Amino acid sequence: MTGTLLQRPDHIISLSKSGILVHADVRVWTATMQDSAISDEVTSAKNVDRDAGKFVKHLLSKCEEHKKCMNYRQIVYNWVQKRTYDWAGSMRLLPAVDYPKFMQEYQQHEQTFDNLVNDFLDKYPNIVANIAFTQQSMFNRSEYPTPEEVRNKFSINLYRAEVPTGDFRCTIMDDSVDDLSRNYERQAKELVETILTRQKEQLVEIMQTIATNCTTETVTENGEIKVKRKKLYESTLNRARELIDTFSKFNLTADPALEQARVQFEQVLQGMTIDKLRESDTARINVQDGINDILSKFNI
Repeated sequence: MTGTLLQRPDHIISLSKSGILVHADVRVWTATMQDSAISDEVTSAKNVDRDAGKFVKHLLSKCEEHKKCMNYRQIVYNWVQKRTYDWAGSMRLLPAVDYPKFMQEYQQHEQTFDNLVNDFLDKYPNIVANIAFTQQSMFNRSEYPTPEEVRNKFSINLYRAEVPTGDFRCTIMDDSVDDLSRNYERQAKELVETILTRQKEQLVEIMQTIATNCTTETVTENGEIKVKRKKLYESTLNRARELIDTFSKFNLTADPALEQARVQFEQVLQGMTIDKLRESDTARINVQDGINDILSKFNI
């Protein structure tokens, strides 16, 4: 059996140089549990099999402080999805150029989450006391952990790792190398194509948002004709410039369509401020026309 070198696709080399893998893990206490006694009571009353239904107790129903902690997990998840690209499982690809901004935002999320949890824990004893009063016979004090135990059920952590390249020049059998090479190259290309598609979608989404918000409409109020401008937000303009900057350094295949659209979009927004767009109809029209021209040529 002779050995053959399995070469590493160039796509993976470029990915390892231009991005890192991240995963934000937010643990929360759901405060739910199955109550077998109530389940048995209901199934018996309905004369059905015990396995026909289960009763799940929400120990902190209508508790706003707990609900905010639960909801913030989804907020963090959505933020990570927006800032990164699909990789494998829970790990996401973050462009290296975006890392400083990403970490700054993560630290803000981490602080907000800790503040929400601390606020909940401060009120937890009183919350449990009120539940004991309202639920009466359904209340079981042993189902409620101590504040210290509850605190350990909440956490937020960011895991980071390099894009794995390893040593792919492993010696393998000749009759396997062709199949492995094709499979590995296909997977690498699929990852890159998925990222490129998402980049184009992000650029189109932000351009469409700005173009739409640059429109005006004529309305009649109390017999008087007025021109109403749609609202423009500085955060939208900032997000557009962030994408323009990121894609100037993170275009894995040097895709000409993405680069051309990025350059033209940068030119359209050059010198534009949120105040100018809010106050000048001419500026709005120029931006809207410029974006529509890009979109008419840019296919995703």
